[in-house]
Amino acid sequence: MTDTDALLDVRNIKKIFDTKQGPLHAIDDVSFTIKKGETLGLVGESGCGKSTLGRVLIRLVEATDGSAWFGGKDIFSLNGAQMKQMRKRMQIVFQDPYSSLNPRLNIADLIAEPLIVHKVCSSASDMKSRVMKLMDMVGLARRLHNAFPHELDGGRRQRIGVARALALDPEFIVLDEPVSALDVCIQAQILNLLSALKREANYTYLFISHNMSVVKHVSDRIAVMYLGKIVELADYESIFDEPAHPYTQALLSAIPIPQPGARKDRILLEGEVPSPIDLPPGCRFSPRCSRREDICELEQPELAEFKPGHSVACHVFARGGRYQGTYAPQDQIK
Repeated sequence: MTDTDALLDVRNIKKIFDTKQGPLHAIDDVSFTIKKGETLGLVGESGCGKSTLGRVLIRLVEATDGSAWFGGKDIFSLNGAQMKQMRKRMQIVFQDPYSSLNPRLNIADLIAEPLIVHKVCSSASDMKSRVMKLMDMVGLARRLHNAFPHELDGGRRQRIGVARALALDPEFIVLDEPVSALDVCIQAQILNLLSALKREANYTYLFISHNMSVVKHVSDRIAVMYLGKIVELADYESIFDEPAHPYTQALLSAIPIPQPGARKDRILLEGEVPSPIDLPPGCRFSPRCSRREDICELEQPELAEFKPGHSVACHVFARGGRYQGTYAPQDQIK
């Protein structure tokens, strides 16, 4: 049964890679929905599986189990020809703008490539017109149409990636850390561009990042991921004002305060991130959690809604152990 209000309805997705050391659990039983026109921010440490999840959703990587319903169709059940048609509606912007672009093609040819693959244009003049329009949309000067990727800075290269993603007028775009490789001032330009495009065309985004401040700037809701599982899911205001999971609290405590002389108490996590090949038997965060109880080391908590629109996977929180001095956004600023 799928959520009829959702553009994308993800159910119990798993992705396990076979390695010489044993099965690596990159994604483990992940479920969520994204409504049309919404931006869901997916945040977590490097290696938590968030980029793998984005690739699984558009089938650049095949899922081990689960389903993903897009527009009423389970995309995991589509054959090659059907998936090619579905890609007109689902696109991705990669993290590294340089490695995702063919260095042998100029800007015009790079942007035209998806139009050629899907045979969208009826003539060469139509193709040129569409390419120039896309360059205008993403803020690339038309005079650069013959330039090659190595001749441009990171911000312009990322704008090419955005233009390629928009070429087929998709409904849903996976943004895989689209600004992490860019300078801060260029990051702001790309984020503002993505926000403007969303307002104008009502695009739906899955915005993947390890930067909580960036995710807050662009997201309607935020999913916090740890070792292949979503541990908290809520609207961005609830995540920042009332974080429930100890891991979310630790992430937020690490955000610098943009005030001279201001300081706040940091939540320092103990220990190392467990290996996704050798996972702890209970809660995956328990080896690093200062609030763990016996049950945390024995049973894996389920992601459950404790108030409308706010879900958390934490045994301690479910038993009423809320906040207890571990996170108080206003009180921490001194």
